[in-house]
Amino acid sequence: MKKNYGQIYTLPLTLWLTVFFTIPILIIVAISFFKKGLYGGVEFKLSLDAYKALFNPLFLKTLTSTLFISVITTIFTIIFAIPSAYYIARSKKKDFWIFLIIIPFWTNFLIRIYAWIAILGNNGLVNNILIKLGVIENYVQFLYNQWSVITVLTYVSLPFAILPLYSTIEKFDFSLLEAARDLGASKPQSIYKVLLPNIKSGITTAILFTFIPTFGNYAVPQIIGGKDSVMVGTIIARELTVMRNWPLASSISVALTIMTTIGVLLFSNFNKSKTEELRELKRGIK
Repeated sequence: MKKNYGQIYTLPLTLWLTVFFTIPILIIVAISFFKKGLYGGVEFKLSLDAYKALFNPLFLKTLTSTLFISVITTIFTIIFAIPSAYYIARSKKKDFWIFLIIIPFWTNFLIRIYAWIAILGNNGLVNNILIKLGVIENYVQFLYNQWSVITVLTYVSLPFAILPLYSTIEKFDFSLLEAARDLGASKPQSIYKVLLPNIKSGITTAILFTFIPTFGNYAVPQIIGGKDSVMVGTIIARELTVMRNWPLASSISVALTIMTTIGVLLFSNFNKSKTEELRELKRGIK
């Protein structure tokens, strides 16, 4: 009788997921159904007050703003990531460019955010250059608005989008592009109709790796953002640390997790159906 070593090999991973993922989520869900303590924390009495607060117009406005920032950031990131990954995959110095992409992972996340203050701040690099060139007379407020948050989030997300796209594009058969050009397709047409459909898995991964962290981001809007760029992650941190309303912070986290999970499942199913349609179309052509 053969022993099933698969269960033994997966036991450490199962324990890790249980201790550091499943149990914390269950604790958060449980706290969301309790009342806020008089001096913060939790009062162990069942209540739906935390979930009722989610229908507050101010929270819904923040949720809409968070969704807008996350979607625009994802679009910009993918627009920059695809040509960057394509160039790296075609370059003879792949190792050098991959090294540059990985460098940000070696530096502290907060340091990289504060670096943007030195670049876009009122006395920052961009304003000083524009003033010296005579383009502007007084400094321009580049920071503390939605677009500064989108800019920094795009910068932060780019490595996470470029790497899976590069991995997919590198495996692509570039002779297909040449064949499409020989058949009369222009370069943009060959990229749109041949390259993009064949790297869809990389695009899907890049979108998920960008949208999900952005949707729950806290540090960037807290440091770079202003009144019009408050995000859900900022509210969770404020309720948890300042207001000490743990049930509300937990209910927002639960709602965020559910929304993200539903969005990922819908996107994955949509992407899967489109992939099946493309396969059926290829079979019909053959």
